[in-house]
Amino acid sequence: MSSQSTAGFLGAVVAAVALAAAFIYGPSPSQLRNPTQPAAVQPQAAPAAEAAPAAPRGPVIREVPNN
Repeated sequence: MSSQSTAGFLGAVVAAVALAAAFIYGPSPSQLRNPTQPAAVQPQAAPAAEAAPAAPRGPVIREVPNN
């Protein structure tokens, strides 16, 4: 088998796997015909109090002994 025919075969296998994944993880035909309605947006209540600021997340620098 030459390298070109091997590459063609492997390309066909990859294409078949990608097509199968598209069918498995894609939307079903019923979802395409009947899209779901967006949920009604409910007004959000004002926050009760301001949260305390978080501690800084910088790098931790430690002393390293010189051996």
